[in-house]
Amino acid sequence: MKITILTPVYNDWKSASKLIEEINTIVKDLDAEFSLVIVNDASTEEKPTSISNTENLLSVEILNIRNNQGHGRCIATGLKHIFQNKEFDYVIPMDSDGEDRPEEIKSFLEYIKYDEGKPIVGERVKRSENFIFKTCYHLHKIITYVFTGHSIKFGNYTCLPKSTIEKLINDKSTWCSFSGALAKLEKDRSTSPSERGTRYFGPSKMSFKNLIKHSLAIIAVFKSTVIIRSILFYAIYLILMADYISVVTAIPLALIIAFGLSVVMIGRRENLEELNNSLNNIESIDNIKSS
Repeated sequence: MKITILTPVYNDWKSASKLIEEINTIVKDLDAEFSLVIVNDASTEEKPTSISNTENLLSVEILNIRNNQGHGRCIATGLKHIFQNKEFDYVIPMDSDGEDRPEEIKSFLEYIKYDEGKPIVGERVKRSENFIFKTCYHLHKIITYVFTGHSIKFGNYTCLPKSTIEKLINDKSTWCSFSGALAKLEKDRSTSPSERGTRYFGPSKMSFKNLIKHSLAIIAVFKSTVIIRSILFYAIYLILMADYISVVTAIPLALIIAFGLSVVMIGRRENLEELNNSLNNIESIDNIKSS
């Protein structure tokens, strides 16, 4: 079985090196061949010219992106590159900062034995952020479920068969949100418990603003459902509050309108043409280790 691990990096090469070291140790005794694809998202800091601790990896390469495009689109670009250029059975996208724990790769392989051919998602059972972030994250999950009907408790850390990769790289929603697209395209998924790890170095880069943008991008994948449900909520609220309309009671109506417009605007990120042409944004490829 051939498995390719895919991870985006922006400047944090120290964490990426630590991740590679841990992956190299963990896969040593696993019954599969592992390769690594790093997507360098136009880092401004100098990347390493060589990488140590790769003896248990079949190959390692760095895709150097010409123009910075963000975490999710780096994953989409990496998936397209792997599908077109690699021999593989599964791809494991994961963060490079330590928050996706490499030791859970073992769990993915166990699930493959029982649910071969099904996508496996790392469902968060424990997080490491502060109370405010956790509260906002839980609110995001509630809003997502209410307006889309989907409970999305996973992020990038997944284990995807070739059939799923093919669906993702041919759907415009993947260019907007990886986890949203996966939830839309693959209803039948296996779930593996996943604990959010602690960053190897430095503070988290997920700000409150980025969390809102991330949340809206996921919801925007289901914008048709969101619009229909928003209209229903709007109508029901008007009926229930018809005799009590005031500046105060009208606030929820304004929030629903603002929410709907935000989702529609973020939904414009979906672009199949840009996804199809994403490999043109690869300036060069560094073959650190060849199979």
